[in-house]
Amino acid sequence: MNIVFVEPGFPANQRRFALALASVGANVFGIGESDEWALDDELRGALSGYYKVGSVTNLREMTDAARFIQSKVWVDRLEATVEAHTMVAAQVREATGIPGTSVHTTWLCRDKPSMKEALRQAGVPTAASAAVDHAHEAWEFAERVGYPLVLKPRDGAGAKDTVRVDDDAELAHALTDFGSHGATSIAIEEFVEGHEGFYDTIAHEGGVVHDWTTHYYPNVLEAMRTRWISPQFVTTNRMADSPFYDEVRDLGQRVIEALGIGTSATHMEWFHGPKGLKFSEIGARPPGVGCWDLYSASNDVDVYREWAHVIVHGTPERRMGRPYSAGIIALRPDRDGRIVGHSGLHEIRDRYNEWVIDAYFPPEGHLTQPVEAGYMANAYVRMRHPDYDVLRGMLDDVGRTVQVHAVAC
Repeated sequence: MNIVFVEPGFPANQRRFALALASVGANVFGIGESDEWALDDELRGALSGYYKVGSVTNLREMTDAARFIQSKVWVDRLEATVEAHTMVAAQVREATGIPGTSVHTTWLCRDKPSMKEALRQAGVPTAASAAVDHAHEAWEFAERVGYPLVLKPRDGAGAKDTVRVDDDAELAHALTDFGSHGATSIAIEEFVEGHEGFYDTIAHEGGVVHDWTTHYYPNVLEAMRTRWISPQFVTTNRMADSPFYDEVRDLGQRVIEALGIGTSATHMEWFHGPKGLKFSEIGARPPGVGCWDLYSASNDVDVYREWAHVIVHGTPERRMGRPYSAGIIALRPDRDGRIVGHSGLHEIRDRYNEWVIDAYFPPEGHLTQPVEAGYMANAYVRMRHPDYDVLRGMLDDVGRTVQVHAVAC
């Protein structure tokens, strides 16, 4: 199988997708923005060809690149695993006749109001939502649905630029802020009370081949706004033990079918609270923030290779035995500025070394990243354990014990 892969060199984990495709027998042709010589030796050796473009989000350049590759070999698939690349990739597929996720499905997976309207029509429970092109539409929605509400970019990923508003004053401020940043259309949604998590899959021809359920502690909006919190997300190995996870699986399969997702990785967010299980949003691509690393560690399986095996051969290579739960805890500096040191690391190593997957701590002198930059922006520790509750306790202990110290610049 000949597969075109978008941007194999950046960000850093992109190389793992390209290497995985090559490892299961595909001929991989990369399209990227870097010079070929800038790719590392292993990645260059895994590629059967490489085409440099000025931007992988430029439709004309990407179409020309795909057609050039098609002039040399038959192209079976074109794969993109970064959210910002998915729409152009879909447009190139349709322009060149390459199989894969369609423009319509990609649009539904990126445009949140349209996504939720399509799912409501299919009977999938979601929060009330609307696309807002004018301020008066936001005020009408607030009057009809009531506070609290959530405002976000229509095609944003995760919690980026997402805000909660609890009254008229906060809504007015949020609308002004979006307008000042050039937004011409945003999504407005009912705030759903409850615990937040995500459900990730690898699907083949509309059926789930592999899946994982992961929990946030606390919910993302709070985690990305509050410095003193050391937020976690933890993937469970208890999916066979509770009817709740059966409900999550059923929800995910219904979403895949309703949106016309065929063979693709997916990342779905959900809430569970007083109103039951509610779908939040989906990306037709792998999750970010190193989630697949946790899934690999929790199953002793290379999930990147599993994805590649499904793409190339249409079947999984190995099953997910789920011997471990696995999670990450983000450790924030005590202030913005420059890193001057860390404390508590030796105590954690002494207590839990056998259960640590890996960790990252920025060196002294390194500039801090803002809280809202995410779980891997500053320091983090990733761990696994056979017992989910024990793992949660270990991650909590890391959050209490380890400190990242900074001074203002």
